[in-house]
Amino acid sequence: MYKTVVKIEGMACGMCESHINDAIRRNFSDAKKVTSSNRKGEASFFTEDAIDADRMKAVIEDTGYHFKGIQSEPYVKKGLFRR
Repeated sequence: MYKTVVKIEGMACGMCESHINDAIRRNFSDAKKVTSSNRKGEASFFTEDAIDADRMKAVIEDTGYHFKGIQSEPYVKKGLFRR
C-alpha cells in the first residue's frame, strides 16, 4: 500500500476540496481515504500501487488547479498487533 500526498495550488474552499477528491476517485479507482485541505494546499490518499506523477499532474490541471508536486511512499499500517 502507498500513501500519496499531492501539493495543489488554487483551492480556496470546501467545494474546491470536493472537486479534487472527486477527480482523484474518478481517475484512480483504487484510491482510498481521499482527503483534501485548501489550507494546507494538498490532497492525500492511499492506493495499492504507486501513482504516476504525470498522470496525476494531468488530472489536477484538468480540474483547473495547479499541480505543485507529488510524494508517494510505501505505507505500513500501524497498530497494536504487528507480525
